[in-house]
Amino acid sequence: MSHVTFKQVQNHAEIKTYIQKADEALEKQGYTEHSFAHVTKVAETAKDLLIRLGYSEREAELAQIAGFLHDIGNVINRVDHAQSSAVMAFRILDRMKMPPDEVATVIAAIGNHDEETAFAVSPIAAALILADKSDVRRTRVRNRDFATFDIHDRVNYAVEDSRLILDADTRSITLDLKIDTKICSVVDYFEIFLNRMLLCRRAADFLECQFRLNVNGTALL
Repeated sequence: MSHVTFKQVQNHAEIKTYIQKADEALEKQGYTEHSFAHVTKVAETAKDLLIRLGYSEREAELAQIAGFLHDIGNVINRVDHAQSSAVMAFRILDRMKMPPDEVATVIAAIGNHDEETAFAVSPIAAALILADKSDVRRTRVRNRDFATFDIHDRVNYAVEDSRLILDADTRSITLDLKIDTKICSVVDYFEIFLNRMLLCRRAADFLECQFRLNVNGTALL
């Protein structure tokens, strides 16, 4: 068994194809961007969270790998994509000769990242949840016709700035958002993202941290 690195995963031609084709399928269905910008940001955020919280370099790299692979199942269907992504990741990582205990850790995190079925089963899973659900930004909106925006487009487009801030000393993780309330009200944001924010709180709890949400300078969670 080999020590599979993030660089190997990131440069794997098969994986890159699945990410690209999954995003193309989601674009046809009207979803926001789920391509390399999203998965790379999620991978880097998940790794950074664990490093700064004192987890090992390898645990952080496994979170990074899980973040990069977490949405490949969208190439099959959006429904149950977390589970599809986990099964696809298993096949790929097994062929790359990753040790079974590491494969199990990665695919458990991937299979538990979607809010419908998510659960922070490990530090890697918790970091993936926080990294994925905090990636809210204007640049993920592909629809350029404001008149046809649905609520998902509006909410993402309204976010002018988004930062996931970790204070390792106080063990607090804060999603700090600046929202243009002329585009989307705070109520609209909560209508779409309340379940995700509650999931982030549970993931932070698993990491023995407190999750906070600030919108336009006001603490909401």
